[in-house]
Formats: sequence, structure tokens, C-alpha cells
Amino acid sequence: MQEKTDLRNLTQEELIDFVSTLKQPAFRGKQIMGWLYRYGVNDFEQMTDLAKVFRKKLAENAYLSRFSNYHTEISSDGCIKFGFILEDGYVIEAVLIPEEDRNTLCISSQVGCAMKCDFCLTGTMGFKRNLKPSEIVLQVMTVRDYLIEHEEDKIGPGKVTNVVFMGMGEPLNNTDNVIKALSILLEPKGLDLTTRRITVSTCGIVPEMHKFGMASSVNLAISLHAVDDETRNKLMPVNRRYPLDQLLEACRTYPIQKRKRIMFEYIMLEDINDSLEEAHILAKKLRKIPCKINLLPFNSCPELPYKGSSREKMIAFQDVLRNAHYSVFIRNSRGSDISAACGQLAKKQNTIKPIQE
Repeated sequence: MQEKTDLRNLTQEELIDFVSTLKQPAFRGKQIMGWLYRYGVNDFEQMTDLAKVFRKKLAENAYLSRFSNYHTEISSDGCIKFGFILEDGYVIEAVLIPEEDRNTLCISSQVGCAMKCDFCLTGTMGFKRNLKPSEIVLQVMTVRDYLIEHEEDKIGPGKVTNVVFMGMGEPLNNTDNVIKALSILLEPKGLDLTTRRITVSTCGIVPEMHKFGMASSVNLAISLHAVDDETRNKLMPVNRRYPLDQLLEACRTYPIQKRKRIMFEYIMLEDINDSLEEAHILAKKLRKIPCKINLLPFNSCPELPYKGSSREKMIAFQDVLRNAHYSVFIRNSRGSDISAACGQLAKKQNTIKPIQE
């Protein structure tokens, strides 16, 4: 028996190719794209402008995946953590961060993570598998539908306005599926987001960076977190494969669009990477890279041996970089009381155990 195709794994171009195998014209693929994402249907019978014969043929050859099971936790600061149960029993998490003028959704690209960053709980889970394009996009779709259902709660502007790939996993270890998901997120007949409202964060998978930059013009964020190889090797084992100077050179040659900047993320750890000397070194190392810098407070947890820098140290660090003419922001931590803040996404109980081995 022929295996059915999940249409939510297909870009618009691939949908057009798919319908052509069913002897249908290209515009049918565009119609289906609109039904899948603009209207969010979950049944071919809801695609009322398609002939019944064609709808039957679609049902025989394809299916529409969805997240039918998920749970939520709401933080005291308004953040909402979503746990999505995948078809094989694994669980991934995403976090909605509401603000008055935007709703930012932090989504996952893998089940678990292989990077083992020393300050991140997700790395303690280990790596299970890559997410399919459908599983990436369905995080956004499901939260969009949640916001529609809870319209009376007035959660930010009532829709997902920004998407950041900063949840579970390393996006550039799943580049092809991330690029396909981005195509669906950006497609006008898809979820119709814009490149300036999507950010993909990487810990520095250097060989994938140029490929990704040529394929997509969304914002790029680099998890940096140290200014020397010795410190970064300890914090981020990936640095042993792609040392700091190699990573920064890849940033200098990254195919970035005019007026866009790479965002460097720098988590502030007390007496590890927060000295004024390190701030001066960072200022020198980032020269000739169009960039902005986010200084992140460390979200403490009993499982990890670090303490966050004081507010005073963070401001002093910021001042050094601003005096060197960089745009530098100190970000506030959100959702830490429900383990939804940066570096805290991990399934403690582990529902990330497959239903069948």
C-alpha cells in the first residue's frame, strides 16, 4: 500500500508538484496552501472549492498532521508554555511571550539537543530526533489557534507576530527542515509572516551558516557567551569543532542583507564571562560585523552550577560596549517560574519517552 504524504511537510512549490502527480493544475496547489494555513482546516472535505472527486483523491493519497494533544502552563508574568505531544510520543515545548505590541513565540527545531551547552537544561535531555517541517510549523499554527480561542483574555495583540527559533534543539543541525518550515511561515498563502519578524538562533554550526544565509533572509542570532576559546570550550562544546575566530569569520562573510544585523546573544555568568576586560575584548572581536548584542540574565536552577551576574555588572558590561558604539540591550527574563525561560526547556518527568521503542 502506498504511503500517504503529509501535506503540511510540503512548501507551496512542493504542493504544486504533488497535485501535478494527481493530474491537477498548479493553481490547485496554491488553493490547498491557503486552506492549510490561512484557514487552518484539518479535513479535505472542508476544502469546499475543490471538486469532490479531487477531495476524495487527496484523502486517498495524503493526510494533514496536527497537534491534537498539548498542555499549557501560564507564568505569573503572562508567558505561556506549550507542551506538544508528537505522533511518536515525544514532547516538545514552545513559549509564548506576550507584550502589548507583539506576541513572540519561541519554538523548537529538534526533540532534545546534542549541543550539551553547560548552562542549558535542554542539553541534559540528549538528542532524540529532528523535527519535521510540519512539526515546526504546527507549533505556530496551534498557538495561533489558541489565541483565537482565548480572544477574550486579550493576550498581547491576539496573534503570533514574531517567531524565534530559540527553543529545544540547534536549528542548523536541522537546516533543510528549518528552511522548508520558514518557506511555509513566510509564504503569503501560508502563515504570511515577514523575514524581519523571524529569528533563527545557532550556537555556531559554521559549515551550515553560509548555506542557511543563501537560502533565507530571516534574522540570524549567534549564541556567543564567551570571548575566548578556553571559556567557550567549557560552556559550549561546539567551540572545540568551530573555534571562536572561525565562527566570527563566518559572521563577517555571512550573506546578510543591507540594513540587517546579526544578533549576538551573551548570557552573563558571575565571575565566568562578565568582567570589564572581557567586555573590551568582545568589542574588539566584533569589529566589522554588522551586529547588535543582547545581554541575557542567567536563569538559575538547582541542576546547573552557575549564578547569574548582578544587575550592576550587566550595566557596566553594557556601558563598555555602548562606548564602543554597539547597540546593546539587557533582556529581561520571562517565564522562569514555569521553567519557560531561556535554557530551561526540558522535560523533567520525561514524557519525551516514545510510546513504542
